[in-house]
Amino acid sequence: MKTTPEPVLETDRLWFRRHTADDIEFYCAMEMDADVRRYTGGRPRTREEAEQRFMPFLAPPVNGLSMWAAILKNENLYVGRCGIYPHFGYDDQPIPGEAALGIYLAKDYWGRGLATEAGREFISYGFNQLGLSKIVTAIQVGNDASVRVIEKLGFTMDWTEEGNLRSFYHFVLEKARYDSF
Repeated sequence: MKTTPEPVLETDRLWFRRHTADDIEFYCAMEMDADVRRYTGGRPRTREEAEQRFMPFLAPPVNGLSMWAAILKNENLYVGRCGIYPHFGYDDQPIPGEAALGIYLAKDYWGRGLATEAGREFISYGFNQLGLSKIVTAIQVGNDASVRVIEKLGFTMDWTEEGNLRSFYHFVLEKARYDSF
């Protein structure tokens, strides 16, 4: 008999739980989808690349920070991965009291408000349960839908990173702003 991990967090429409080996097909389908990957790497991954990227998601979270499987409750279906994970400084060390927000949803679930719903839950979790002081995120320039979600969640743009192939907006949400938002 297959056991599914208990949800770590829950919203009205989503459960968030640890990834299991059973999630690999859905994960790989997302990683191989050109539309999903357009702003998260620029190109679809091969099946082999996607499988290699999946394996670390099976590891236990560190200090409550992880990308969790996002499960649509009414369909009991894996629809992506969401969470907060360590925010690394220029020295490649985690910055104490900070985390980065990530929200990746399958294309069939875009435009339903799920990203905003997930983001709200993980921001609350980070500030209220983990005691973080700051949450950051980076969005590739041109990904206007994700920018709207992040701004709706209270983030403000901190700086723009100009790259040769891709450029990124860097957003920040401080605990003090969250408390007043």
